Amino acid sequence: MSTLTDANTTNTANAETVQTPNGQISAVKPILTVEQIQQLLPHRYPFALVDRIVEYIPGEKAVGIKNVTFNEPHFQGHFPNRPIMPGVLIVEAMAQVGGVVLSQLPDVEQGLFMFAGIDKVRFRRPVVPGDRLIMTVELLCVKRRRFGKVQARAEVDSQRVCEGELMFSIVD
Repeated sequence: MSTLTDANTTNTANAETVQTPNGQISAVKPILTVEQIQQLLPHRYPFALVDRIVEYIPGEKAVGIKNVTFNEPHFQGHFPNRPIMPGVLIVEAMAQVGGVVLSQLPDVEQGLFMFAGIDKVRFRRPVVPGDRLIMTVELLCVKRRRFGKVQARAEVDSQRVCEGELMFSIVD
């Protein structure tokens, strides 16, 4: 399994631009590409919802990007003539960034992280094709090396789209 430390030293791919919460646009080199994320997470098309990890602080937080495109399968029916990314997929995208954080903790058991709970989730505005979803996930706690809790936030153009607490459990 690859680690983020390995990725930091080997990945020099093209820089992305990210708009920070204060509105500034900065160039950020990806910490993990989609190929490296696939080494950490089991999700595959059409359910792989993180294109890049652009910031990572071990044991604390990660920032991931999802480029929302019109050709994604859920837009065929959600909704015709007014494509909106389903809220459950926004939450899942945030959870996948959380999975990157949890899978890199050194003293946590290896296994498949699955939802154990979703609390205080609020949706603030729609996400539509052409948006760049920036997801920030901060680790709140780990219990008995099998359960994790994170605070997750998703933004588009520095506007909050979704936020909430996500709980995970390792399944053998």
